[in-house]
Amino acid sequence: MALLDPTERAARGSAIQAEATGRAETPATPVQESWRDFVFAEVWSRPGLDRRARYLISLAGAALAGASTATLDGYVRGALTGGELNLRELREAALHLAVYGGWSRGDALDQAVTRVAESLGLPPVEAAPIRAAPWDPEVRTQEGRDEFTAVMTFPGGPSATPYLEAINNFVFGEMWCRYEGLDQRSRRWITLVGVCESSTEIPLKSHIHAAMASGNCKPAEMQEFILQYGIHAGWPKASVVQGVVIEMTKKVEAGLPWNG
Repeated sequence: MALLDPTERAARGSAIQAEATGRAETPATPVQESWRDFVFAEVWSRPGLDRRARYLISLAGAALAGASTATLDGYVRGALTGGELNLRELREAALHLAVYGGWSRGDALDQAVTRVAESLGLPPVEAAPIRAAPWDPEVRTQEGRDEFTAVMTFPGGPSATPYLEAINNFVFGEMWCRYEGLDQRSRRWITLVGVCESSTEIPLKSHIHAAMASGNCKPAEMQEFILQYGIHAGWPKASVVQGVVIEMTKKVEAGLPWNG
């Protein structure tokens, strides 16, 4: 059995860390060394998930975990300088995260985008308004239900409570459909991090099932997602997600609904 060289692993980790965060660092503590030698050398180097997806998962995960500004800014800087995400997409990512992780956490990401953009001398980008023209409430609700069906792969329910009304009207009627700013697959990764952080059965199962049933995420990619998610969430939360992904993968492959 061939032995693995720790010097080579450290060199690979340093190179990937510099790419992913836009800045090279020399570890001074065991935690910093583990970032280089495990997180970047072993996880970020895996071929099963594209770099853009890893950024989206890491940005959402870091923001929801209350990571340091250095960590969050590093991901934003790396995504921008590496060309995996542009400024408009990052603004949309912050909006999407606000829904699935809370507006305070979305604001944390939005502020990180502002800090890094200003440090890089990037000009502001114009984002489409949430809604520019007057609307018919019934049309807005129907548009939300249609988008819910398209995203979740099953029809949603009526707006029977203020919470359910917000899901139909804002979450799906106005936010999910902003595809000119961020595509559906990208929104999936942010959503998955948010629902995984909730550790709540129905959102976990329905969104993980929908991610695969829609074709946005392949089962093998979902396994890579769990590993990437665990970096910021921790292994206990990731272990819960692991079980749900296995269960929902079997249902998708059998053509069954998430609750069937």
